[in-house]
Amino acid sequence: MILTFEQISEKVRAGERITDHEALFLFEHPDLLAIGELAALVNERKNGQRVFFNVNRHLNHTNVCVNRCRFCAFARSGDEAGAYTYDLAEVRRRAEEALAQGATEIHIVGGLHPDLPFEFYLEMLRTVKEVSPHLHVKAFTVVEIDYLARLAGLSIAETLQELQGAGLGSLPGGGAEILKKEVRDRLCPEKISGERWLEIMEEVHGAGLKSNATMLYGHLETYADRVDHMRRLRELQDRTGGFQVFIPLAFQKENNLLGHLKNPLSGGVDDLKCLAVARIYLDNFTNIKSYWVMVGEKIAQVSLAFGVNDLDGTVVEEKIGHDAGAASPQAMSREGIVDLIRKAGKIPVERDTLYNELRVH
Repeated sequence: MILTFEQISEKVRAGERITDHEALFLFEHPDLLAIGELAALVNERKNGQRVFFNVNRHLNHTNVCVNRCRFCAFARSGDEAGAYTYDLAEVRRRAEEALAQGATEIHIVGGLHPDLPFEFYLEMLRTVKEVSPHLHVKAFTVVEIDYLARLAGLSIAETLQELQGAGLGSLPGGGAEILKKEVRDRLCPEKISGERWLEIMEEVHGAGLKSNATMLYGHLETYADRVDHMRRLRELQDRTGGFQVFIPLAFQKENNLLGHLKNPLSGGVDDLKCLAVARIYLDNFTNIKSYWVMVGEKIAQVSLAFGVNDLDGTVVEEKIGHDAGAASPQAMSREGIVDLIRKAGKIPVERDTLYNELRVH
Protein backbone atom coordinates (compact mmCIF):
# COMPACT_ATOMS: atom_id res chain seq x y z
CA MET A 1 0.00 0.00 0.00
CA ILE A 2 1.27 3.44 -0.97
CA LEU A 3 1.65 5.76 2.02
CA THR A 4 0.10 9.21 1.76
CA PHE A 5 0.30 12.36 3.87
CA GLU A 6 -3.47 12.21 4.35
CA GLN A 7 -3.21 8.76 5.96
CA ILE A 8 -0.57 9.99 8.40
CA SER A 9 -2.58 13.12 9.11
CA GLU A 10 -5.65 11.04 9.94
CA LYS A 11 -3.65 8.94 12.40
CA VAL A 12 -2.18 11.99 14.10
CA ARG A 13 -5.54 13.75 14.32
CA ALA A 14 -6.95 10.59 15.89
CA GLY A 15 -4.19 10.65 18.50
CA GLU A 16 -2.43 7.53 17.20
CA ARG A 17 1.34 6.98 17.29
CA ILE A 18 3.08 7.14 13.92
CA THR A 19 5.66 4.60 12.80
CA ASP A 20 9.30 5.07 11.83
CA HIS A 21 8.31 4.61 8.19
CA GLU A 22 5.70 7.35 8.50
CA ALA A 23 8.19 9.69 10.22
CA LEU A 24 10.63 9.12 7.36
CA PHE A 25 7.83 9.91 4.90
CA LEU A 26 7.25 13.24 6.66
CA PHE A 27 10.95 14.13 6.48
CA GLU A 28 10.92 13.41 2.75
CA HIS A 29 7.57 15.14 2.12
CA PRO A 30 7.97 18.45 0.25
CA ASP A 31 5.03 20.30 1.82
CA LEU A 32 6.63 21.97 4.83
CA LEU A 33 3.53 23.99 5.68
CA ALA A 34 1.32 20.90 5.81
CA ILE A 35 3.77 19.20 8.17
CA GLY A 36 3.96 22.37 10.27
CA GLU A 37 0.19 22.61 10.50
CA LEU A 38 0.00 19.02 11.75
CA ALA A 39 2.75 19.64 14.28
CA ALA A 40 0.99 22.80 15.45
CA LEU A 41 -2.17 20.78 16.04
CA VAL A 42 -0.29 18.24 18.18
CA ASN A 43 1.34 21.03 20.17
CA GLU A 44 -1.96 22.87 20.64
CA ARG A 45 -3.41 19.75 22.24
CA LYS A 46 -0.50 19.44 24.63
CA ASN A 47 0.36 23.06 25.42
CA GLY A 48 -2.25 25.40 24.00
CA GLN A 49 -0.74 28.76 23.02
CA ARG A 50 1.81 28.77 25.84
CA VAL A 51 5.54 29.00 25.13
CA PHE A 52 8.08 28.34 27.88
CA PHE A 53 11.39 30.04 28.57
CA ASN A 54 13.62 30.44 31.62
CA VAL A 55 16.23 32.83 32.95
CA ASN A 56 19.45 30.84 32.91
CA ARG A 57 23.21 31.24 32.68
CA HIS A 58 25.60 28.95 30.84
CA LEU A 59 28.87 28.10 32.53
CA ASN A 60 31.32 26.28 30.26
CA HIS A 61 33.98 25.74 32.93
CA THR A 62 36.74 24.40 30.67
CA ASN A 63 37.42 23.78 27.01
CA VAL A 64 40.32 21.41 27.71
CA CYS A 65 39.22 17.98 26.50
CA VAL A 66 40.78 14.56 25.91
CA ASN A 67 38.33 13.87 23.06
CA ARG A 68 38.54 15.29 19.56
CA CYS A 69 35.04 15.11 18.10
CA ARG A 70 35.17 16.08 14.43
CA PHE A 71 32.26 18.51 14.69
CA CYS A 72 33.63 20.37 17.75
CA ALA A 73 35.23 23.82 17.58
CA PHE A 74 35.27 24.25 21.36
CA ALA A 75 37.83 21.68 22.59
CA ARG A 76 41.51 22.47 23.16
CA SER A 77 44.56 20.66 24.48
CA GLY A 78 45.89 22.00 27.76
CA ASP A 79 48.87 23.73 26.16
CA GLU A 80 46.97 25.00 23.11
CA ALA A 81 46.27 28.69 22.49
CA GLY A 82 42.85 29.62 23.80
CA ALA A 83 42.67 26.81 26.37
CA TYR A 84 41.10 27.80 29.67
CA THR A 85 39.80 26.35 32.94
CA TYR A 86 37.87 28.31 35.55
CA ASP A 87 38.91 28.02 39.16
CA LEU A 88 36.27 27.85 41.90
CA ALA A 89 36.53 31.57 42.57
CA GLU A 90 35.58 32.26 38.95
CA VAL A 91 32.73 29.76 39.16
CA ARG A 92 31.46 31.57 42.26
CA ARG A 93 31.75 34.97 40.57
CA ARG A 94 29.72 33.84 37.57
CA ALA A 95 27.09 32.19 39.75
CA GLU A 96 26.75 35.39 41.78
CA GLU A 97 26.42 37.39 38.59
CA ALA A 98 23.72 35.01 37.33
CA LEU A 99 21.80 35.27 40.59
CA ALA A 100 21.93 39.08 40.39
CA GLN A 101 20.50 38.83 36.87
CA GLY A 102 17.52 36.85 38.17
CA ALA A 103 18.64 33.45 36.91
CA THR A 104 17.00 30.35 38.35
CA GLU A 105 19.34 27.92 36.57
CA ILE A 106 23.07 27.42 36.03
CA HIS A 107 23.76 25.22 33.01
CA ILE A 108 27.22 23.60 33.28
CA VAL A 109 28.94 21.60 30.55
CA GLY A 110 32.61 21.48 29.57
CA GLY A 111 35.44 19.41 28.17
CA LEU A 112 36.75 16.14 29.57
CA HIS A 113 39.72 17.68 31.38
CA PRO A 114 42.61 15.21 31.85
CA ASP A 115 43.90 16.74 35.10
CA LEU A 116 40.93 17.92 37.17
CA PRO A 117 40.11 15.52 40.02
CA PHE A 118 36.58 14.28 40.70
CA GLU A 119 36.50 16.41 43.84
CA PHE A 120 36.74 19.56 41.70
CA TYR A 121 33.38 18.78 40.09
CA LEU A 122 31.77 18.19 43.48
CA GLU A 123 33.21 21.48 44.75
CA MET A 124 31.99 23.28 41.64
CA LEU A 125 28.44 22.11 42.34
CA ARG A 126 28.73 23.02 46.03
CA THR A 127 30.07 26.45 45.11
CA VAL A 128 27.01 27.25 42.99
CA LYS A 129 24.64 26.01 45.70
CA GLU A 130 26.49 28.10 48.30
CA VAL A 131 25.78 31.20 46.23
CA SER A 132 22.09 30.30 46.46
CA PRO A 133 20.36 27.03 47.35
CA HIS A 134 17.59 28.13 44.97
CA LEU A 135 19.85 28.06 41.91
CA HIS A 136 19.07 24.83 40.05
CA VAL A 137 22.23 23.20 38.67
CA LYS A 138 21.66 21.48 35.34
CA ALA A 139 25.05 20.00 34.62
CA PHE A 140 27.13 17.46 32.71
CA THR A 141 26.36 15.57 29.55
CA VAL A 142 26.08 11.79 29.73
CA VAL A 143 29.57 11.68 28.21
CA GLU A 144 30.84 13.71 31.16
CA ILE A 145 29.02 11.45 33.64
CA ASP A 146 30.72 8.40 32.10
CA TYR A 147 34.10 10.17 32.29
CA LEU A 148 33.58 11.28 35.91
CA ALA A 149 32.63 7.75 36.95
CA ARG A 150 35.87 6.39 35.47
CA LEU A 151 37.82 9.27 37.02
CA ALA A 152 36.37 8.54 40.46
CA GLY A 153 36.52 4.76 40.14
CA LEU A 154 32.81 4.56 40.94
CA SER A 155 29.78 3.00 39.31
CA ILE A 156 27.38 5.28 37.44
CA ALA A 157 24.88 4.96 40.29
CA GLU A 158 27.50 5.88 42.89
CA THR A 159 28.74 8.78 40.78
CA LEU A 160 25.24 10.17 40.40
CA GLN A 161 24.68 9.83 44.14
CA GLU A 162 27.84 11.83 44.87
CA LEU A 163 26.92 14.52 42.35
CA GLN A 164 23.35 14.78 43.62
CA GLY A 165 24.66 15.11 47.16
CA ALA A 166 26.78 18.06 46.02
CA GLY A 167 23.87 19.81 44.31
CA LEU A 168 23.26 18.30 40.86
CA GLY A 169 19.61 18.88 39.96
CA SER A 170 19.21 17.60 36.39
CA LEU A 171 21.12 16.84 33.16
CA PRO A 172 21.14 18.91 29.94
CA GLY A 173 21.04 15.82 27.69
CA GLY A 174 24.01 16.57 25.45
CA GLY A 175 26.48 14.14 23.93
CA ALA A 176 23.79 12.17 22.10
CA GLU A 177 24.76 13.67 18.72
CA ILE A 178 23.47 10.86 16.41
CA LEU A 179 23.10 7.56 18.24
CA LYS A 180 23.57 5.25 15.24
CA LYS A 181 27.00 3.60 15.31
CA GLU A 182 27.89 4.08 11.64
CA VAL A 183 27.37 7.85 11.86
CA ARG A 184 28.83 8.18 15.35
CA ASP A 185 32.03 6.41 14.30
CA ARG A 186 32.59 9.10 11.67
CA LEU A 187 31.36 12.01 13.77
CA CYS A 188 32.88 11.40 17.20
CA PRO A 189 34.80 8.09 17.28
CA GLU A 190 36.34 8.75 20.72
CA LYS A 191 32.99 9.39 22.38
CA ILE A 192 30.98 6.73 24.19
CA SER A 193 28.65 4.66 21.99
CA GLY A 194 25.01 5.49 21.42
CA GLU A 195 24.08 2.35 23.36
CA ARG A 196 26.20 3.48 26.31
CA TRP A 197 24.59 6.93 26.18
CA LEU A 198 21.12 5.37 26.44
CA GLU A 199 22.22 2.95 29.17
CA ILE A 200 23.60 5.75 31.36
CA MET A 201 20.61 7.98 30.69
CA GLU A 202 18.33 5.20 31.89
CA GLU A 203 20.35 5.10 35.13
CA VAL A 204 20.09 8.90 35.39
CA HIS A 205 16.31 8.66 35.21
CA GLY A 206 16.34 5.72 37.62
CA ALA A 207 18.19 7.91 40.12
CA GLY A 208 15.28 10.34 40.06
CA LEU A 209 16.99 12.94 37.89
CA LYS A 210 15.19 14.53 34.96
CA SER A 211 17.08 15.31 31.77
CA ASN A 212 16.75 16.81 28.34
CA ALA A 213 17.34 14.84 25.13
CA THR A 214 19.28 16.22 22.17
CA MET A 215 20.10 15.37 18.56
CA LEU A 216 22.83 17.03 16.48
CA TYR A 217 21.65 17.20 12.87
CA GLY A 218 22.70 18.65 9.53
CA HIS A 219 26.13 17.01 9.09
CA LEU A 220 26.77 13.39 8.02
CA GLU A 221 23.40 11.87 8.88
CA THR A 222 20.42 10.94 6.71
CA TYR A 223 16.73 11.36 7.46
CA ALA A 224 16.66 7.65 8.35
CA ASP A 225 19.43 8.22 10.91
CA ARG A 226 17.36 10.97 12.52
CA VAL A 227 14.32 8.71 12.77
CA ASP A 228 16.45 5.93 14.24
CA HIS A 229 17.78 8.39 16.84
CA MET A 230 14.32 9.61 17.80
CA ARG A 231 12.99 6.04 17.97
CA ARG A 232 15.57 5.15 20.61
CA LEU A 233 14.66 8.26 22.61
CA ARG A 234 10.95 7.48 22.32
CA GLU A 235 11.50 3.93 23.50
CA LEU A 236 13.53 5.08 26.50
CA GLN A 237 10.91 7.70 27.32
CA ASP A 238 8.26 4.96 27.25
CA ARG A 239 10.26 3.10 29.90
CA THR A 240 11.34 5.96 32.18
CA GLY A 241 9.38 9.14 31.48
CA GLY A 242 12.54 10.99 32.50
CA PHE A 243 13.01 13.25 29.47
CA GLN A 244 11.57 16.74 29.89
CA VAL A 245 12.18 18.11 26.42
CA PHE A 246 13.63 17.20 23.03
CA ILE A 247 16.15 19.64 21.56
CA PRO A 248 17.36 19.25 17.95
CA LEU A 249 20.73 21.03 17.70
CA ALA A 250 21.64 22.45 14.29
CA PHE A 251 25.23 21.66 13.27
CA GLN A 252 27.49 24.72 13.19
CA LYS A 253 30.19 24.30 10.55
CA GLU A 254 32.92 26.83 11.31
CA ASN A 255 36.32 26.03 12.87
CA ASN A 256 35.91 22.25 12.87
CA LEU A 257 36.90 19.23 10.79
CA LEU A 258 33.46 18.92 9.17
CA GLY A 259 33.27 22.52 8.01
CA HIS A 260 33.74 21.45 4.39
CA LEU A 261 30.44 19.55 4.34
CA LYS A 262 27.71 20.81 2.06
CA ASN A 263 24.78 18.90 3.51
CA PRO A 264 21.83 19.32 1.13
CA LEU A 265 19.44 18.88 4.05
CA SER A 266 20.68 21.79 6.16
CA GLY A 267 19.10 25.23 6.25
CA GLY A 268 16.10 27.05 7.66
CA VAL A 269 13.51 24.82 5.98
CA ASP A 270 15.21 21.75 7.42
CA ASP A 271 15.37 23.33 10.89
CA LEU A 272 11.61 23.81 10.84
CA LYS A 273 10.93 20.36 9.37
CA CYS A 274 13.14 18.67 12.00
CA LEU A 275 11.27 20.39 14.83
CA ALA A 276 7.86 19.67 13.32
CA VAL A 277 8.53 15.98 12.66
CA ALA A 278 9.93 15.61 16.17
CA ARG A 279 6.73 17.08 17.61
CA ILE A 280 4.60 14.63 15.64
CA TYR A 281 6.76 11.53 16.16
CA LEU A 282 7.79 12.03 19.80
CA ASP A 283 4.28 11.72 21.14
CA ASN A 284 5.52 10.98 24.68
CA PHE A 285 7.46 14.26 24.95
CA THR A 286 5.51 17.22 26.29
CA ASN A 287 8.06 19.81 25.22
CA ILE A 288 9.96 20.47 21.99
CA LYS A 289 12.61 23.19 22.17
CA SER A 290 13.93 25.42 19.43
CA TYR A 291 17.43 26.34 20.63
CA TRP A 292 17.65 29.92 19.40
CA VAL A 293 21.41 29.97 19.97
CA MET A 294 21.94 27.58 17.05
CA VAL A 295 19.00 28.23 14.70
CA GLY A 296 18.91 31.99 15.25
CA GLU A 297 16.17 34.16 16.70
CA LYS A 298 14.07 34.44 13.54
CA ILE A 299 13.86 30.71 12.79
CA ALA A 300 13.20 30.09 16.49
CA GLN A 301 10.31 32.54 16.38
CA VAL A 302 8.83 31.01 13.22
CA SER A 303 9.20 27.53 14.76
CA LEU A 304 6.50 28.46 17.28
CA ALA A 305 4.05 27.87 14.42
CA PHE A 306 5.66 24.46 13.72
CA GLY A 307 4.99 22.61 16.97
CA VAL A 308 7.59 24.22 19.24
CA ASN A 309 6.63 25.30 22.76
CA ASP A 310 10.01 26.13 24.35
CA LEU A 311 12.73 28.64 23.46
CA ASP A 312 15.32 27.75 26.12
CA GLY A 313 16.32 30.86 28.04
CA THR A 314 18.43 33.95 28.37
CA VAL A 315 21.55 31.70 28.17
CA VAL A 316 24.32 34.33 28.70
CA GLU A 317 27.82 33.50 27.43
CA GLU A 318 27.29 30.25 25.55
CA LYS A 319 30.67 29.24 24.08
CA ILE A 320 30.29 25.85 22.42
CA GLY A 321 27.93 26.78 19.58
CA HIS A 322 29.50 30.21 19.09
CA ASP A 323 33.02 28.79 18.74
CA ALA A 324 31.61 26.81 15.80
CA GLY A 325 30.15 29.89 14.15
CA ALA A 326 26.69 30.41 15.65
CA ALA A 327 25.67 33.91 14.53
CA SER A 328 23.16 34.51 17.32
CA PRO A 329 23.91 36.84 20.23
CA GLN A 330 25.43 35.28 23.35
CA ALA A 331 22.47 36.31 25.49
CA MET A 332 18.89 37.46 25.21
CA SER A 333 17.08 39.46 27.85
CA ARG A 334 13.92 38.29 29.54
CA GLU A 335 12.12 41.19 27.84
CA GLY A 336 13.58 40.20 24.48
CA ILE A 337 12.31 36.63 24.73
CA VAL A 338 8.89 37.77 25.94
CA ASP A 339 8.62 40.19 23.01
CA LEU A 340 9.69 37.51 20.52
CA ILE A 341 7.03 35.10 21.80
CA ARG A 342 4.27 37.71 21.90
CA LYS A 343 4.98 38.84 18.35
CA ALA A 344 4.48 35.21 17.26
CA GLY A 345 0.97 35.40 18.74
CA LYS A 346 1.81 33.13 21.67
CA ILE A 347 1.70 33.43 25.46
CA PRO A 348 5.12 33.73 27.16
CA VAL A 349 5.42 31.58 30.30
CA GLU A 350 8.53 31.81 32.45
CA ARG A 351 9.45 28.45 33.96
CA ASP A 352 12.08 26.88 36.15
CA THR A 353 14.33 24.03 35.00
CA LEU A 354 11.80 21.35 35.95
CA TYR A 355 9.00 23.08 34.01
CA ASN A 356 7.21 24.48 37.01
CA GLU A 357 5.51 27.68 35.91
CA LEU A 358 6.83 30.83 37.61
CA ARG A 359 4.83 33.56 35.88
CA VAL A 360 2.85 34.34 32.75
CA HIS A 361 4.07 37.48 30.98
